[in-house]
Amino acid sequence: MTNDTTPPGRLTPPVGEFQEIDGRRLFVHRSGSGGPAVVFLPGASAVGLDYFHLQQQVARSTTAVVYDRGGTGYSDPLPLPRSAAAVATELHDLLHAQDIAAPYVLVAHSLGGAYAHRFAQLYPREVAGLVWVDAFHRDWDEFLPSELSLAAGEQMAPELEQIRQLRPALREMGEKLFAEHPGHVRQALVDAHVSDEWIRVGFVERGNMAMLADELRAGPDLPDVPLIALTAGGVDAADEAMLTEHLELVRKARAGRVRLDATVVSRVSHGEQRILSDAGHTFLISDHADAVVQAIRDVVDLGGARLARRPPRTPQGETPHAYFHHARADPGHAGHRGCAGADRRERTARHGGAGRAHRQREQNRLEGRREDRGRLLGRRTVDQDEQAG
Repeated sequence: MTNDTTPPGRLTPPVGEFQEIDGRRLFVHRSGSGGPAVVFLPGASAVGLDYFHLQQQVARSTTAVVYDRGGTGYSDPLPLPRSAAAVATELHDLLHAQDIAAPYVLVAHSLGGAYAHRFAQLYPREVAGLVWVDAFHRDWDEFLPSELSLAAGEQMAPELEQIRQLRPALREMGEKLFAEHPGHVRQALVDAHVSDEWIRVGFVERGNMAMLADELRAGPDLPDVPLIALTAGGVDAADEAMLTEHLELVRKARAGRVRLDATVVSRVSHGEQRILSDAGHTFLISDHADAVVQAIRDVVDLGGARLARRPPRTPQGETPHAYFHHARADPGHAGHRGCAGADRRERTARHGGAGRAHRQREQNRLEGRREDRGRLLGRRTVDQDEQAG
């Protein structure tokens, strides 16, 4: 159920609502209509409304959803960091509670990539496509400098007092980052992002990235769905403000990210990498908003076309190919009808853009054959008996 009240002491979101999941409130804001729905997964230290300007553009052509993970942003607090499975399951429950139909195009920025990957592992048939916005991947350590390994990164979190000293710079960054947001949304976000609580949460949430990578490596690769990776190849104002003494290392990291994303997109049939050579990790979503929106629209189009060609599901929830393969392997399976008939129906499912109509014609043809055999044996069908009566 939705709950639009804000507890005392909690920040009030400028737009959106709350959805109760397992007794906790998650912030969610949806716009537009149609499908496949686009869902934004924020990075660490980010919240759903950071992507509001992108959401509103995408919502012109399909449903677009932003939200805050449990324990972050405007959502109710809970212990951090969390497993990728916990976050993915929570998002799945939220989308279903909001009656947002699957499948989804997941737009993952930074740490959001870990949760998008886990969602795709757990619910592969509910993913129509992926947009990787300089996103986290489980193979990070294979491509990035050792100084920026996931384990090392967990130890690099600055003290809160150090961050407080950067508060004026953070406020200025927020004003630039959210420049395209409506004024009341921009002001609410800037004020919230420089609060002690949001700063603390941002660093705590990313404190288990090595464990997240291990969790993802224990599961399958990304599903074979359309994927566009937007890779930041430059340095932005956030890098200059937060990593002034390490800019050369940042540049090495960018080169590693280019190689990593190239590998990620090579593992799917419809993968594409788009390198934004002058983009930085944080400001990519604002300085290159048009590129992000175009990538999303391209994946929505590819995902929608792919879904139109997807074989229909059987009553048991499997594709006909998987269903009949299983039936042939197990004669006791409810779908077992003998190899020849199963092969014929499997070919129909595999090649039939006409889908159900094609299978219905095939079934009618088989029924006709059975009636012919019955007449040859001197037996009459039920319909013939009724006609004789």
